[in-house]
Amino acid sequence: MRQPLFVALTAAACLSACSSDKAKSDAPPAGSEAIVPPGEAAIVTDAFPLTTCTPTAGSAMTGHLIGKVTGRAILATSPPNDGRLFVIEEAGRIRLFESETLVATPFLDIANLVESGNDEQGLLGLAFDPDYATNRYFYVDYTADNPDTTDTAHPYVDVVYRYKQSASNPDVADPTTATLIISVPDPFVNHNGGMIEFGSDGFLYIGTGDGGSAGDPQRNGQNTNALLAKILRIDVAHPANGKPYGIPASNPFATSGGAPEVWLYGVRNPWRWTFDRATGDMWIGDVGQGQTEEIDVLTPAQQPGANLGWSSYEGDTCCATQADKCAQHGTQQACDTTGKMFPAIQKTHGGDGWLAIIGGQVYRGTCFPDIVGTYFYTDDVHGGLSAAKLDSTTGVVTTTDLTSGTFAANPSSIHADARGELYETATNGQVFHLVAVP
Repeated sequence: MRQPLFVALTAAACLSACSSDKAKSDAPPAGSEAIVPPGEAAIVTDAFPLTTCTPTAGSAMTGHLIGKVTGRAILATSPPNDGRLFVIEEAGRIRLFESETLVATPFLDIANLVESGNDEQGLLGLAFDPDYATNRYFYVDYTADNPDTTDTAHPYVDVVYRYKQSASNPDVADPTTATLIISVPDPFVNHNGGMIEFGSDGFLYIGTGDGGSAGDPQRNGQNTNALLAKILRIDVAHPANGKPYGIPASNPFATSGGAPEVWLYGVRNPWRWTFDRATGDMWIGDVGQGQTEEIDVLTPAQQPGANLGWSSYEGDTCCATQADKCAQHGTQQACDTTGKMFPAIQKTHGGDGWLAIIGGQVYRGTCFPDIVGTYFYTDDVHGGLSAAKLDSTTGVVTTTDLTSGTFAANPSSIHADARGELYETATNGQVFHLVAVP
């Protein structure tokens, strides 16, 4: 396993994944009920208005430090149409910035529930319900000790819980509203994924790592029946069949061939991935093992059932031919490219000096018109900032490493707020607003 936090990761708005309108095939099953809190007033939608800006020309980028939280800052995000910024601390707290000023009281503190003893464990993901303004629901992804102490093969679990904002104070959550949505047993401390996002289809997407250690010892990557090494897709608004979620009918394995929750597979540790809010394209930063860091780009049509190759392949190189045998355990899997998608961007450990890729997001804000449609990403060890664009006609992705600007040391994420403005977080607690300069 490799060095610091996200090196430990490798050794460590149209958010559409189908269409902007839910297909009839994804209608909730008969007898299911949408989750709507009864008898509760909606939050005033302009209580936290989006801040405005004067558009600034330019495509050179730099980071504007807005503040620092106490612990490791893991992700910054916002509810839809909400001017606040919520920042995850890995140890188990969600902090709140209003007008780029840190609020003293945490929005939520569940540090007593979160297992964060290893660099890759902790509170890792946060997503606000598309109807947050009326139902006040949000979802968190974190690692915890397995409550089933008899399951010695899986000492940990990767969980998604739903919480609700307090009815009396919009700046704090109600910790008593915790509802377990999904729990995935995990054999090792590393490769926990943790990124969660809603698509414009209303479904919740969940990134899981391959379960850890090194070389995918349990061969989860190519096993469609396993929930590890996947992007999952579930319907949290319509529970069904005794579970707190339903299965969208258009999931590729909804009826057979794999676990019904699976949306795509063959990822090692998709630490940070996002949808392009304008196109629904999915950009996945998948942390490599001993050789290659990768960014995978999938259009909505390419996403269902996509196989991104791990652990037969690291990047576009077959593990059986690599010097470190990236899938070290047991018989090497065949070098077979059939049915696999390979990265749009690859960064090598030796030549490029990248060791733990941090996937970002496509800029869809209005403050910096010259960078609209540009995807930004980085690396926990290499640092800096890189930009990429997808040609929607040819499918070709071009990328450039930016050579100047002030950016986070040991970055952990690049993610948009409700306006589409991008914020970079760092493991030293710093939070930067990424801005274009002339």
